[in-house]
Amino acid sequence: MAAELLALKDIRLTFGSTPLLEGAELSVSPGDRICIVGRNGSGKSTLIKIAAGTVEPDSGHRFAHPGARIAALAQEADLSNYPTVLDAVVAHLGPTDDESRARALLGHLGFTGSEPTDSLSGGETRRIAIAQALAGSPDVLLLDEPTNHLDLPTIEWLEGEILSSSAAIVLISHDRRFLERLTRTCVWLDRGRAYRLDKGFAAFEAWRDDLLAQEELERHKLDRKIARENEWMHGGVTARRKRNVRRVAELAGLRQQKREARRVVGDVRMETQEAGTSGKLVVEAKAVAKAYGERPIVTDLTLRVARGDRLGLVGPNGAGKTTIIGLLTGTIAPDSGTVKLGTGLEMVTLDQKREDLRPEWTIADALTGGRGDQVIVGGKARHVAGYMKDFLFTPEQMRTPVRALSGGERGRLMLARALARPSNVLVLDEPTNDLDLETLDLLQELLADYQGTVLLVSHDRDFLDRIVTSVLAAESDGRWQEYAGGYSDMLAQRKGRDLDRSAQPARKSNASGSATDTTGSATPSQPQARRKLSFKEKHALEQLPATIAGLEAEMASLTATLAAPDLYTRDPAAFAKANDRLAAAQAELSAAEEQWLELELLREELSGRS
Repeated sequence: MAAELLALKDIRLTFGSTPLLEGAELSVSPGDRICIVGRNGSGKSTLIKIAAGTVEPDSGHRFAHPGARIAALAQEADLSNYPTVLDAVVAHLGPTDDESRARALLGHLGFTGSEPTDSLSGGETRRIAIAQALAGSPDVLLLDEPTNHLDLPTIEWLEGEILSSSAAIVLISHDRRFLERLTRTCVWLDRGRAYRLDKGFAAFEAWRDDLLAQEELERHKLDRKIARENEWMHGGVTARRKRNVRRVAELAGLRQQKREARRVVGDVRMETQEAGTSGKLVVEAKAVAKAYGERPIVTDLTLRVARGDRLGLVGPNGAGKTTIIGLLTGTIAPDSGTVKLGTGLEMVTLDQKREDLRPEWTIADALTGGRGDQVIVGGKARHVAGYMKDFLFTPEQMRTPVRALSGGERGRLMLARALARPSNVLVLDEPTNDLDLETLDLLQELLADYQGTVLLVSHDRDFLDRIVTSVLAAESDGRWQEYAGGYSDMLAQRKGRDLDRSAQPARKSNASGSATDTTGSATPSQPQARRKLSFKEKHALEQLPATIAGLEAEMASLTATLAAPDLYTRDPAAFAKANDRLAAAQAELSAAEEQWLELELLREELSGRS
């Protein structure tokens, strides 16, 4: 067994009166790909901060190998000590690291390196934090929600970086596709305890459900045992007091065990309040164009959305997805062309920036509009405390100000506000941000049963695949193309081409020397136009064909082994091992083929420029 690079033993931490972590453990060895999963508030981020050494537990032991380099993705990076973004990343390199690595990372993330750090937006600061974490070739890489606020091209690039990294990875994410591609081990945090599954995320949810079912069975057995002991008590303890004092004490212990057991946090209860049926035509755009300054956002867009359609919008940050939503909903006027809205439309919008939530509001104010303690849901009055419970808020939180809520709690509150209103058109701008996987599942089920029309902007590929019936994708120069099906169907129709990064806005320098897009908002700058394949990319391009051939040969051998008719009955363990390895090899082959294709396309593109 490989030596541990990082280990947490019997970690305990309490905030307030409820223990957050009760004996949680984590073990990280070379080559590990671990995801930490659990409900919002289960302690995932706290555990990863303890692993990074930035939070001290109440008790327990943290071990870090003396020679191991551990890097953590900072949630709020402090760049104030660095004049430029290149300085900020170079500072995280080791003595033997090459500065070209920092420059290459910044290029992929949309920076030249000369941008001043005091003019960066929150999203740009997040990208610099990712470059800082990756730059120093760490032995252990701790990543807490690395895909938050990244666009799809950057998410896919980050996947490739992590797949090709030799570091052990510990990852928190709500992005299922990201987790499925990158992980081989799952650590489930539930009611303060950590449970480990030595399989990737694809196997996690079935395993978790089995554990919860077993727990429910054990709870039922405990209830039955308490009931039997109660019957015995009622039969007359007094006559046999001395002989049965121990049994009485045991019954008291059983009752205490039931009393102190921490139950599973309930699920969010979501219902849409559907308005009357809209007209068959929801929106029709003909030859629509929109530009900001000299930069075209939309060019000659013709699109028809009918009742019941679920349209997903995808593209790089700054491509104009929010502008398209504004055009389709009538809140933004086109420069040319026409947009026709259907009849009987009742639109409800969920804004990704949570701007509808005032920091000084309480949760009750946000749901009732500050008018009493009743919220109107589906035309009926409900007490706000009862409606809050449907979204996992406790009655004690009624007077909690919005500014004190976590990102996940704000997301649930926005959903509660939006779903209380009747609608036949839902406009969802990044609804999955900060939501845990269980809440995402329920939102998915709600949208699947929704009879109205959905306009969805999302960077979550799995969510898009499960929800939308067509995808409107940014191409370049303001062109948008509609594809039938979900995100994966779009990629197949584009023959594997990634979303065009050229759809990102161009940058220009303002008076302070910082870069802004032509709409006036801060955006990442474009990578330098001319560059060569890095040593790492060249090496990967040379080695990947042999890797692919080796995986194909291994899969053929495993398939032949599994084809033996008596293997399962003769050696079930060998059958299971071969089956698991075949699945893992298939995933590795897909990743290797995608990486080779990406590098080959890049090589051809760079050759064409020179």
